[in-house]
Amino acid sequence: MSKETAFEAVSRLYQEFMELPFPPRLAGADRAGFDLVMLDSDTAGCVFTWIKNGGELEAWGRSILLRCIARLDRVIPLLGEADAPEYWHRLREMAQLVADSPHVATK
Repeated sequence: MSKETAFEAVSRLYQEFMELPFPPRLAGADRAGFDLVMLDSDTAGCVFTWIKNGGELEAWGRSILLRCIARLDRVIPLLGEADAPEYWHRLREMAQLVADSPHVATK
């Protein structure tokens, strides 16, 4: 049996992630000065684009993704149990897998 590729792992994690509801108590909330709905949307959008493009992300998309990871790194330590930290850890895990992927378009 072959080892799961990064593309397969991210695709699987994304599918699982999309089945999770956004933590309702965080709608309109911010942590570390970042709107959590936008952080979620921007990060998941970059992951979706990477999957849709067969494992490639243009330079501007990669820049956005790296900014989202940096913001998640600031937000996650501030989350309490009521803030559904597992949701944010999963989002960050996907984003990091995409960022670590060598398949980045040069456009």
